[in-house]
Amino acid sequence: MFDLTGQVAIITGGARGIGEGICDIFCKAGATVALWDVIDEGAATAEKISASGGSIFFQKVNITDKACVDKAIDKIMADHGRVDILINNAGVIRDRSFMKMSQEEWDTVINVNLTGMFVATKAVFPIMKEAGYGRIISASSINAQAGAYGQVNYAATKAGVSGFTRALCKEGGRYGITVNAVAPGFIKSLMSDSMPEDIIKSGIAQIPVGRIGTPTDMGYTYLFLASKEASFISGITLHANGGALPM
Repeated sequence: MFDLTGQVAIITGGARGIGEGICDIFCKAGATVALWDVIDEGAATAEKISASGGSIFFQKVNITDKACVDKAIDKIMADHGRVDILINNAGVIRDRSFMKMSQEEWDTVINVNLTGMFVATKAVFPIMKEAGYGRIISASSINAQAGAYGQVNYAATKAGVSGFTRALCKEGGRYGITVNAVAPGFIKSLMSDSMPEDIIKSGIAQIPVGRIGTPTDMGYTYLFLASKEASFISGITLHANGGALPM
């Protein structure tokens, strides 16, 4: 069950955090993983996972650059002949109160979180359509519904991810392509580790299961939606947040 043997998965923003967790779990499930990231740390992440027996390779890809994405896809197709799964995990934050937020901070978040998702998905969709099979899963957020102070740009993009997902599933279904999103809650990361201890405790207190989430938790969530067993699930945003659903 949830066996990805023989499948090729692209995971954007895979160098660390949730992306690294997804890469690790997908490799353990038997997939060949193309780790995409703009930071060179992706090479070390791929090497670490490979040392544990995973089939993974790093491609330095800027998902907002269509030519860069197309070149990476061409290489994957030349070497492996298929793309079965796309995980649109790459994203950025530029948090600032609305009155102080610059046009550049707005544009940067929109460009990576929304346009980057569009560019990557546009590149793989024809491949999946021709194969009659595909899994496209994108990163939304609990804050797409709950909102967060200083995140009008980020929350707007993550709400956009859910809308993109609902719309594209109506086009992909006839070709065996499911399109879903995952909305993480409070997940352990470099950002959460930098928070004051009282803020971390306050955040955990709002989670019914009583703990912060981990990249591994997210990896298994994505694995389920990427599996053949999830073939009747499409167009949803799956909240993976320990019960801390938004108001």
